Amino acid sequence: MKQLNVLLILFLALVISACSNSRLEPKSLYGNTMTEFSGTDETGKSISNKDLKGKVWLVDFIFTNCETVCPPMTYNMSQVVNQLEKDGVSQDDYGIISFSVDPKKDTPKKLSDYINQHNPPKGIWKAVTQYDEKFIRQFAEENFKTIVVPPTANNSQATHGTSFYLVDQNGMIIKDYAGKDTGDKKFPKSEIVEDVKTMIEEGPYKK
Repeated sequence: MKQLNVLLILFLALVISACSNSRLEPKSLYGNTMTEFSGTDETGKSISNKDLKGKVWLVDFIFTNCETVCPPMTYNMSQVVNQLEKDGVSQDDYGIISFSVDPKKDTPKKLSDYINQHNPPKGIWKAVTQYDEKFIRQFAEENFKTIVVPPTANNSQATHGTSFYLVDQNGMIIKDYAGKDTGDKKFPKSEIVEDVKTMIEEGPYKK
């Protein structure tokens, strides 16, 4: 009987441990580490993937001349930032990074003005430009499995995905989220906020 009780306790301990294991697992599409990039941020300073190490990042793709999806995406991202600030999440632990899909026209100042419409805390939201169009097409497709078609001479509007992406402290892409309401798919603000906090608490994903 005593042995049975010991086995029962061990079994319950394993069940509780499994239930409390909240580690964020990469979605099947991801689990890859972001490849190298270099560009210029919204302040005019050089930025590369090396500057991202040690923080949790939310990533998206935008351009300042966007007439459709970028305004609601940028607003939604600002709401995530606002909630993280309200929840007391340290700016040392996370950041936002928006890659321009129109690097020919998006100057650092244009990106700075665009982001600062939403008054984010200073330094929390990076925006990257000044790379070539071929690079951003390949970078988006290879890393984030999304399409980028920069503007052309006949079309001032770029084509790009509307997802947000969670990237861990080592640059591994963990999962994506709807960056705006699309049909029945709603922008999951609460899920994003909780995932960022969980990733900060747990640390980078370990296979």
